[in-house]
Amino acid sequence: MMEKGTAPERPGRLAMTTVGTIVFAGDSITEAGRWAEWFPDHETHNLGAGGDTTDHLLARLSEIVDLDPDAVVLLIGTNDLAWRRSVEHVVRTIETILVTLRKALPETRILLQSVIPRGAEYAESIQEINRHLWQFAPTVRAQYLDLWPVLSSDGTAIDSVFSDDELHLTDAGYEAWLAALRPAIDALDALPPITRPIVLPVDHYERPRRGF
Repeated sequence: MMEKGTAPERPGRLAMTTVGTIVFAGDSITEAGRWAEWFPDHETHNLGAGGDTTDHLLARLSEIVDLDPDAVVLLIGTNDLAWRRSVEHVVRTIETILVTLRKALPETRILLQSVIPRGAEYAESIQEINRHLWQFAPTVRAQYLDLWPVLSSDGTAIDSVFSDDELHLTDAGYEAWLAALRPAIDALDALPPITRPIVLPVDHYERPRRGF
């Protein structure tokens, strides 16, 4: 049995693809990942940081940009809830992260993962955040992976088998996550090259209000 905040040692491997360099960015859930072991056919960079909120990740995006990766995999937002950040704040900051990455890395594939479920008291806020992120991701050519049905069988809270504290993942939690994440990363490889310039829908300094 592993200690809380670490990840299982042998969850499996991903076959070689043309997506060579992958950055995994987020909070402690990402930080605990054994990415080099799980994806040995890729050059992986673990930019997870314990306690990070969306604002923290936004402030260190240069770390991702400097690596010029083939793909970026994002999981961020759960710690904002403990700081009582509003749904709008979380959504706007993640949108800004996506816009900034797309402008700086126009050819990089981006996979945005939903905020994972926690206790039932957070369900409404997390589901609202995820609904907005699902709608926004395609506008910056980012793929979206919904982890809610993966980790919550009743749709209200993370299953106890997947988390001992309704925040960090257990061995089983990482296994379930990776079972969904592997095919999502495989799908990134199937995407056509992103070579054409795109017109972003909004300027991240001046965002219109949408449905909040």
